[in-house]
Amino acid sequence: MARESNQLERVLDGFKLNWMNLRDASSGKVLWQGDNDLSKPGREHEAEVPKKILKCKAVSREINFSSQEEMEKFRLEQRVIFKGKCLEEWFFEFGFVIPNSTNTWQSVIEAAPASQMMPASVLSGNVVIETKFYDDEILVSTSRVRVYYI
Repeated sequence: MARESNQLERVLDGFKLNWMNLRDASSGKVLWQGDNDLSKPGREHEAEVPKKILKCKAVSREINFSSQEEMEKFRLEQRVIFKGKCLEEWFFEFGFVIPNSTNTWQSVIEAAPASQMMPASVLSGNVVIETKFYDDEILVSTSRVRVYYI
């Protein structure tokens, strides 16, 4: 058990989100980019995202991250929380991560039908994107980002 605890601490200390961007998946145009380490746990981060992103049929999310430790089954679970209630949940798998490496991971997220979308004015400041990064079942980091649509 002590060995697992030490391994968990090393993974936590050696994981960093270097940058992230969101693109219109159809055009490839970058709509938002941030270079803050949004993987830092224990605090709520904030992001100002253009409201036109809500009109995209699909959004491409590109994450650049570094890991000091090898990870066998790197994956993430992401929840969209509106006023404390989970509206959507997604699961993504990356796989093997080489120790002392920097990696870029791109995923596509399809939007709900327009008839099910809430307006930016209702969502802004009321949405938190919670992302949990895992190595198989070991929690690496939890990120919470409050989104403001501008």
